[in-house]
Amino acid sequence: MPAEPTPPHHGRPAATPAQALAAMDDLIAASMVGQQEMAQRLGLNVTDLTCFAYVLQAGEDLLTAGDLATRVHVTTGAVTGILNRLERAGYVTRRPDPEDRRRVRVAAIPSAVARVHALYEPYYVRLNALFADYSPQETAVLTDWFTRATTLAHTYREELRLHDS
Repeated sequence: MPAEPTPPHHGRPAATPAQALAAMDDLIAASMVGQQEMAQRLGLNVTDLTCFAYVLQAGEDLLTAGDLATRVHVTTGAVTGILNRLERAGYVTRRPDPEDRRRVRVAAIPSAVARVHALYEPYYVRLNALFADYSPQETAVLTDWFTRATTLAHTYREELRLHDS
């Protein structure tokens, strides 16, 4: 006789992988549309906003242009154009790398950080409240899933690029 399934936590219904995949597709679609709207509100395009997000994520460990090109999967020439636009729009400044003067590091401009935080903070407060509905163990599972799914997405995109070459 098969074991009874474990009851869902906090009355959450059980879900199949197909239902989880459909929910993920809905989240991705909502996020893509949302990022487009957020970028427009900030006077940026989505790629430029994504680069700025990586600059913010790096904090005081300033990224090089090459680091950004790798993270966004664009050429160094393309990243130069992105940085030119971000600089003109008042989001970043370029600083010489103290260890290698041929490289530049990218720093966020504090007023731009404040604008982005003002736009995203109410959303992140709501997301944090949503995470609070989950146990630490469930949050660990979500974090593991997000991390592994991100790695899977990067790996698959790279496989497609290699296949196209």
